[in-house]
Amino acid sequence: MPTEEVQTTQLSNGLTCDLPASSPLAKSLKSQRTWVGPDAKKRAAILRAAKSIAIVGASPSPSRSSYFVGTYLLQSTDYRVYFVNPNADTILGQKAYPDLASLPEVPDIVDVFRKASDIPAVIEDVLAIGATTVWVQLGIWNEEAAVYAESQGLTIVMDRCLKVEHARFNGGLNLMGFDTGVISSRRAGR
Repeated sequence: MPTEEVQTTQLSNGLTCDLPASSPLAKSLKSQRTWVGPDAKKRAAILRAAKSIAIVGASPSPSRSSYFVGTYLLQSTDYRVYFVNPNADTILGQKAYPDLASLPEVPDIVDVFRKASDIPAVIEDVLAIGATTVWVQLGIWNEEAAVYAESQGLTIVMDRCLKVEHARFNGGLNLMGFDTGVISSRRAGR
């Protein structure tokens, strides 16, 4: 009796399991993401170390998620925030810059609100200015770009909201019932 081919799959938690290659689960897992970015501790360290953030794809429209993130960063953090949008003069009362090269400083984090196919071009711009961290917003994923960015020495976070992560690591989500991953009887910053 011939044995069925087995596929070893690495799960997002780092564990591996063997599945029959013809099973629906194996087929589904094969098509899923394989690149894994920084874990929670590393993401928290990235945010703690940063002093400045550039938002690429920032929008002056209050209905856009980049606007919410910009509002949060300006009102709830000490980061220097720069908005990058070639079609806007100002966003949230701040000057908008046409591109990363026009910023007055090299930002510690480049937060990206662009479609997945635009990520490689943004990574090239990040490399050109000498920034070290690219944070690609929630819902945006380009695995090839992530692998390339890491091969060029960049730190990259994808499919994560910088606002949510910052609030999570600083105790700002606990009031809404989110599991922040912070175990303490004290609020952060006190």
